[in-house]
Amino acid sequence: MNQPTKRVLIFALAMIVLLSACMPAAAPTQDPALVQQVIEQAVELTVAAQNAQATEQQAQIVPSNTPLSTQTEALPPTPTPLLPTATPFVIVPATNTAVVSSGGGGGAVVPTAKPLYDCEAISRRPFDNTVFKPNDEFDIRWTIVNTGSRTLPAGQDLKYFSGPEMTAVKVVELPQLKPGDSYQVIFDAVAPGKEGFHVMTWVVEDRVCYPYVAIIVEKP
Repeated sequence: MNQPTKRVLIFALAMIVLLSACMPAAAPTQDPALVQQVIEQAVELTVAAQNAQATEQQAQIVPSNTPLSTQTEALPPTPTPLLPTATPFVIVPATNTAVVSSGGGGGAVVPTAKPLYDCEAISRRPFDNTVFKPNDEFDIRWTIVNTGSRTLPAGQDLKYFSGPEMTAVKVVELPQLKPGDSYQVIFDAVAPGKEGFHVMTWVVEDRVCYPYVAIIVEKP
């Protein structure tokens, strides 16, 4: 027990003894109210002394910054290496292209230049493998398109080349056709009298392109 507490208790006992001395010795009984008052005062003084002692002890406690044994110092997160991303590449269509070797095992795809003179027969009639009876009459329709990079001069011949002759006309002169220009030709034709698959081929002069007709002849 520390000194403040001792002093409070001694003072409380002294008050009790003093009050006891003031009472007549011959008094048969003591005043209960007075005795209770003295006890309450002594208790209050004792509680106050204990509170003062606890406050003093807390003030003497200095908080420590020493980490607990279970605590570990936080480490910076380990950087995650980034995987290289795939680089997109463009696939060049193979039409009208050529592969040029670079000498290192690879090659670069580069578009080739359009032919100087070229053509194509589009919107062809009849359709391939159309069925006719022997000696049926029908129309041949071709649209000749200049797909080259130079102009086809006027007077180029579109003429019969091979196969069964289904038309009476064997040559047609074409007008001048600039790149992208077109010209339609129409022939009266007659199917062969023999059953089977028949192909008639024509050619634009200097073998620029080969329009054709491919039909099937069947007996009724």
